Amino acid sequence: MSTLNQSHNEQQNEQQPVSRGKVFAWALYDFANTAFYVLILTVGYPLYFKKIVAADSTQSDALWGLAFSISMLFVALLSPVLGAVADYGAGKKRFLGIFTVLCVLATAGLFFVEGSMIVWGIVLLILANIGFEAGLVFYDAFLPEITTERSYGRVSGYGFAVGYIGSLVTLFTALPLFEGGFEPENLLNVRISFLVAAGFFFFFALPLFAFVPDRQRFAPLKLNFAKVGFERLRNTIREFPLYRNVAKFLLSYFIYIDAINTIIVFSSIFADETLHLTIQEIIYFFIIVQTSAIIGSLVFGVLADKLGHKKTLTLSLLIWVVIVVIAYFTTDKTTFFVVGFLAGIALGSSQSSSRSLMSAIVPADKKTEFFGFYSFFGKASAILGPLLFGVLSSNFNQRVAILAIGILLIGGLLLLQRVEVKRAEST
Repeated sequence: MSTLNQSHNEQQNEQQPVSRGKVFAWALYDFANTAFYVLILTVGYPLYFKKIVAADSTQSDALWGLAFSISMLFVALLSPVLGAVADYGAGKKRFLGIFTVLCVLATAGLFFVEGSMIVWGIVLLILANIGFEAGLVFYDAFLPEITTERSYGRVSGYGFAVGYIGSLVTLFTALPLFEGGFEPENLLNVRISFLVAAGFFFFFALPLFAFVPDRQRFAPLKLNFAKVGFERLRNTIREFPLYRNVAKFLLSYFIYIDAINTIIVFSSIFADETLHLTIQEIIYFFIIVQTSAIIGSLVFGVLADKLGHKKTLTLSLLIWVVIVVIAYFTTDKTTFFVVGFLAGIALGSSQSSSRSLMSAIVPADKKTEFFGFYSFFGKASAILGPLLFGVLSSNFNQRVAILAIGILLIGGLLLLQRVEVKRAEST
């Protein structure tokens, strides 16, 4: 698609009223994919992997971090190319569908992973997370097409809020399956929870594909999409020094989202190993996290449109710093549940504010391509953090690992202050 046609579509989108139905259908994808997020990445499968799959290994934390990091490496390498191809006209919805199916099938496959099946447990996690994370490149890029610029913060926050509602529904649905913990007689129920995650993702993702149009024209099937993607990627890299403000934000994002992703990936393992919470207590902890995340995404989404995306994001990152400090010193469950409430507020606000700030500063005619870089920096950062935490945790202790994550957060926060809130002009 030519730059002229893309600019025309952007102007046309600004003139059209926001369709609540399309926004809701778009947001339901957040509702869908959080089932994978909470049951596979944060609550159920991390503990199942540590206690059952890798029970015989002294490096279970390192293995978990390595599996996650490998998946993010693949996504990081794919993201800019996928974004460039979709921006050319290959169709965001087509690729979103491919990666959604990959995540759903691999997640369902985890049902068949049992004790000591470390290789299969890692391979399926890698495939599922590639599908989940790569799909977000195209999902995020729909935001500028379903609403106007002045509502980015509200709609982005609304999407995350609907997602957190989905995670609550998923957690309450799966809670009875974990009542027997990880005792041998209850392992089948735990594995069934992985099928629940796959089913939720598949069913609630369907409205986006049915009701949200892809404004980009489909390129001819004979077109070499990979060649186009690499050519556009090379051109964007060549032009990247011209978009210094976007580069500053992406560098900041690279650092602070690394810390946030790492906290999420290891939170249940920290709660289990360091604080000795039961699986039921961990689920209730994440129910608190997801409930407060709804508040954070909605309230901070409105604040982002009133106070500005950068100020709102700064505030949420300061909350994350406080969370890390409290978590480092806490030794009791009550304090940790307070940490969970604050983490939910910060999680909803930081994710929503980051996405809306990115939407506000990228060139209008390169939105999908730059969201590819946005995804690239987020995913590339997640290669380092979980691996770092896993190695420090396995060879020292989890509190030392938390301290390292706190340093990353402060670095990202300081770099964010150099970002100017203005849209880059296309070259």
